[in-house]
Amino acid sequence: MGCSGVLDPRGPVGVSERLILFDSFAIMLVIVIPVILATFAFAWWFRASNKRATYRPNWAFSGTLELIVWAIPAIVVTFLGGIAWFGSHELDPYKPLPSASKAVEVEVVSLDWKWLFIYPDEGIATVNQLVVPVGLPVHFRLTSSGVMNSFFVPQLGSQIYTMAGMTSQLNLQADHAGTYHGLSAQFSGHGFADMHFEVSAVAPDTYANWVANTKRAGPNLDNAAYAALAEPSENVAPTTYKAIDPALFDSIVDERLPTPSIGTANGGQMMPAPARKQP
Repeated sequence: MGCSGVLDPRGPVGVSERLILFDSFAIMLVIVIPVILATFAFAWWFRASNKRATYRPNWAFSGTLELIVWAIPAIVVTFLGGIAWFGSHELDPYKPLPSASKAVEVEVVSLDWKWLFIYPDEGIATVNQLVVPVGLPVHFRLTSSGVMNSFFVPQLGSQIYTMAGMTSQLNLQADHAGTYHGLSAQFSGHGFADMHFEVSAVAPDTYANWVANTKRAGPNLDNAAYAALAEPSENVAPTTYKAIDPALFDSIVDERLPTPSIGTANGGQMMPAPARKQP
């Protein structure tokens, strides 16, 4: 799923990453193919039955050969380094995608073993279901309830880590309507294998209707509901919440909410807020 997704991108970030992959592969073939051909050519030319091959048992050094042996790999490494350097900086996950439209804001929390998506502007939230409008950039702020994790949608690009007590950022966009596979790319315990989610890229009108329908059904996501959700669980079915506590994500980042590890040790009481770590 991951490899086929990376090679079949559905957004500008994924397309750019595939181009870097193909360019790097082509440059490496500049050395690999000639070396393979030269191996067969040398074996054929210096075979025992070829009397035209020059036999030099005392040969030890050639400046010209040394120049070729070191110069070509150096040029290849320079090209590969340049592609990786400029490409990675151009695809900095914190860098906003160029667009005339305002980005959709999504706050992501990795839990044991599920994904929580909060839409702060819309006032709703989902679990193991991410819905985004086609053609519009999506700005993610990501954190973890505890164990380090990694957010990855192969067809959209750029996996990024989530860590407790801090936030990371990611900008993605889906250019084609469809359903894409999202997953955890970092082992995080017993339920890791089933820690995946569905990404639905829909038309902007369909997205607006989905938001409106979500606001009319389902429970509220307040601190108590989050505490229950944060308990370890596996194979969690997609769920929606019609309303959220606006300060919930910041409370999770600041570790002011009890978690299965912190809450038990602290008698289920609210933890004091540590100094806020900036992204």
